[in-house]
Amino acid sequence: MNQGKLYLVPTPIGNLEDITFRAIRVLKEADLILAEDTRTSAPLLKHFEIHQKVFSHHQHNEHQSSNEIIRFLKEGKNIALISDAGTPAISDPGFYLVREAIKNEIAVECLPGATAFVPALVNSGFPTDRFCFEGFLPLKKGRQTRYKTLATEERTIILYESPHRFVKTLDEMAAYFGTDRQISVSRELTKMFEETVRGTVEEVKTYFETHPAKGEFVICVSGAATKSSTKDKE
Repeated sequence: MNQGKLYLVPTPIGNLEDITFRAIRVLKEADLILAEDTRTSAPLLKHFEIHQKVFSHHQHNEHQSSNEIIRFLKEGKNIALISDAGTPAISDPGFYLVREAIKNEIAVECLPGATAFVPALVNSGFPTDRFCFEGFLPLKKGRQTRYKTLATEERTIILYESPHRFVKTLDEMAAYFGTDRQISVSRELTKMFEETVRGTVEEVKTYFETHPAKGEFVICVSGAATKSSTKDKE
């Protein structure tokens, strides 16, 4: 019996028009779909008339469900994994399942598609030839250590942040990176109220003191000045 294939299928981060024709075809042809939250994915699947069976696969059950998924794949079923938005395994469930599939010599195919950090990076105006994607910083343990490491990072830094922690994160950036470090903040990407705010940490913080921090945030931070460029200024 031929083994099936695991497909990682990016879904729109806001605008439904951002899904690809290929992604729709793969989802319609899959034997079953794994979704981070079936309730979140239901409107998307309904909109594109995708009627495959959908099962839950999220950070709280991925270790347990992966064993059964591997069994299905070995039985010849083709399975598509989607997250609530964007590309699976990028700050979303998926890494563990991909690793298990590879261990079991099961074919894995990731489709290109939507992910939040790429448009935010390109919109920032910061160098894109070298960058450091950090995703969500640790909530407590290790957060300060990560900030101290990133303070001297010379590449453009990309972070994700939720609205309820966003202002606090700007305060932390001011403390570790300095109030004059240049940042670019993008929120509600691809949606009706998409917005990008650029400036120093202090300027962006001042802006959001009078503008509610709504939506998911992508924060791009300019890299630390190199030692040579610092000497040039002296």
